[in-house]
Amino acid sequence: MPLSPRVADLTSFDLLRSVAELGSIGRAARAHGLSQPAASARLRLLEDHVGVPLLERLARGATLTAAGELVVSWARSALDGAADLEAGIAALRGGRDSQVRIAAAVTVAEYLLPGWLVALRKVDPDTSVALSSGGSEEIAGRVLSGAAEIGFLEGPAVPSGLRACEVARDELVLVVAPDHPWATRRRQARAADLATTPLVSCLPGSGAREALEAAVREQDGGAVAAPLLEVSSPTAIKSAVIGGIGPAVLSTYAVVGELATGALVRVPIAGLDLTRRLRAVWPSGQSLRGPARDLLAIATRG
Repeated sequence: MPLSPRVADLTSFDLLRSVAELGSIGRAARAHGLSQPAASARLRLLEDHVGVPLLERLARGATLTAAGELVVSWARSALDGAADLEAGIAALRGGRDSQVRIAAAVTVAEYLLPGWLVALRKVDPDTSVALSSGGSEEIAGRVLSGAAEIGFLEGPAVPSGLRACEVARDELVLVVAPDHPWATRRRQARAADLATTPLVSCLPGSGAREALEAAVREQDGGAVAAPLLEVSSPTAIKSAVIGGIGPAVLSTYAVVGELATGALVRVPIAGLDLTRRLRAVWPSGQSLRGPARDLLAIATRG
C-alpha cells in the first residue's frame, strides 16, 4: 500500500530520535551536519505533519513530550530498516564497483592494457578485472548490451550508439622474414602489392584487418588479396612470418621487439597511410563510473 503523503521523511524522524538521545536540538543538529536553525525548522515541520507537539523546548536543551516518545518508538523500526536498506545498497554498489568488465581489441589487450591495469591496481587495489577480446563488432555488442562497461577498439570507425575517446595512436607496418625477397629489394611496396599479394592475416572483423582493407580501398580502389593464412593473434602471425610463410601487416606495438632484434624486417609502403586511432568506447548518453572511469583516465594519460 502506498505511504500517505502526510508521513514525513525518515530523516526528520531520525533527527527527532537524536534529540531524545543527545538532549538538545543543537547537539542533534551537529550530529546530522545541520545548522541549529535548520534542524529547528525541520522539527517544527515534523510537528506540523504529526499534528501535536513532539518537543518541549527548555532554556538548556530539549526533551520529548509523551507524544514525541511514542512517535520515536514507532519510528525506530522504520529507521533501523532504512539503515539496513542503505547498507545493502552500499554493499551492492561496492560489489559492482569492485569489478570492471572490459572488452578490448587484441592489440590493446596484449600490448597496452597490461600497463594500464598495473596503474589501475595502484588506484583501485581491490578491483578485479574481467577481460574479453575480439573483433570490433563483438566489442561493440558487449559494450552496448552491458556485458562490458568499457571497450577498446582499433578499427577505423566507431559503431553507432557508442561514445568514443582516443587513447593512443598506432601504425600498421608491413613485415617479412629476413630471407623474404621483399626484405632486400630497393623499391617500396605499394597499395597494389597488398591488393595482389596474399598475406598472413588476422581473422575477419579484427581492427587491424579492417584498417588495412579500408586504406587499400582508398588508395588503390580495390580489395586486398584473399589471406594466405588467417590466425587469431598477433603472436601467431609473427610466428608464421618468421617461419617464412609470408608477409603480414601488424601493429608497431606487436613487432617492436622483433624489428629491434632483426627477427622481422619492415618493408616501407609508398603512399599508404596506415596510422590509426585506438579508442575507448562506452554507451552514448552514459557516464563511466568507478574503476572504468579510472581506467579511461589512465589510458588517456598514456
